[in-house]
Amino acid sequence: MNSASASRAAWRPREGPVVCVGETMAALAPAPAESLERAEGLRLSVAGAESNVAMYLADLGVPVAWLSALGDDALGRRVRAAVGAAGVDVGGVRHDPERPTGLLVKEPAATGTRVHYYRGGSAASALGPEVLKDDRLRSASVVHLTGITPALSRSCLSLVEEALATPPDERPYAISFDVNHRKALWPPGTAAPVLRELADRADLVLVGLDEAQDLWDAGLEPDGVRRLLPHPRLLVVKDGGRSATVFGDEGSWTVPALRTDVVEPVGAGDAFAAGFLTGLLRGADMERALRLGHITAGSALQVTGDHGPLPDKARIEELLGLSAPDWARVNRE
Repeated sequence: MNSASASRAAWRPREGPVVCVGETMAALAPAPAESLERAEGLRLSVAGAESNVAMYLADLGVPVAWLSALGDDALGRRVRAAVGAAGVDVGGVRHDPERPTGLLVKEPAATGTRVHYYRGGSAASALGPEVLKDDRLRSASVVHLTGITPALSRSCLSLVEEALATPPDERPYAISFDVNHRKALWPPGTAAPVLRELADRADLVLVGLDEAQDLWDAGLEPDGVRRLLPHPRLLVVKDGGRSATVFGDEGSWTVPALRTDVVEPVGAGDAFAAGFLTGLLRGADMERALRLGHITAGSALQVTGDHGPLPDKARIEELLGLSAPDWARVNRE
């Protein structure tokens, strides 16, 4: 679809600050990437879907805050400093004196990287609806949530449910929701109905086609995901390294992904979300917003951590300004 008039008419949030809410952990990974059993050294970094989005938004020049809780410990202080150093407002992050900062350990293998979580009873698992009273939400244009948070605890589920309880037309800000299904965090058989219900209440939803198939129906295609989630103003279905499609009331738009040499896929979905959100906030048409999502995702795919450097501004503008045939040609080179 894809007329320019329809693209201009598509819904988008008003321009303004973004608030990201969710847990970030300290992350350990072998350096260089090898088996944990043989590694002689581990690299310490930070890992959290919502803070990944926040850091990429900051890289792209969008004012953004991250709300969460960390332990009152060395790892918590390191996480907060790292996210703040990226240009994110971390003034709303609380340090819990009784609960630890969560920990994630990556285990590289020939079949892909396995992730081990040590986050039970973490400071962030005690988050609840009180987070939504933070003053930063008063001026927010978008609040970004993910399907990870409701899996952490009953209070975290309540936080997300309360954020989505207000009907879209009555919200003071738009709500962006990345499904971000983490199978290890959910008791068997519980994730699918909860995530579908939560996602269908949001204004903007992002979901991978593979995770939609894993959650709801192995035979799903992008338009089938839209039928399952008919209410979001915009639904983005990401088909791996092939393409992304956004569905709105005015129709749908599909843009092929950029061809990228993949070092590690972790964090690419968060980067895509930040790029796409940035495009929307700046009034870009849907194709351009999808392109910015792909460009930002590419920077995450090329590093072992979750947060990689973006191309320089001139290169981003060059890619965004390509004709559709030239964009497709870049993907073949």
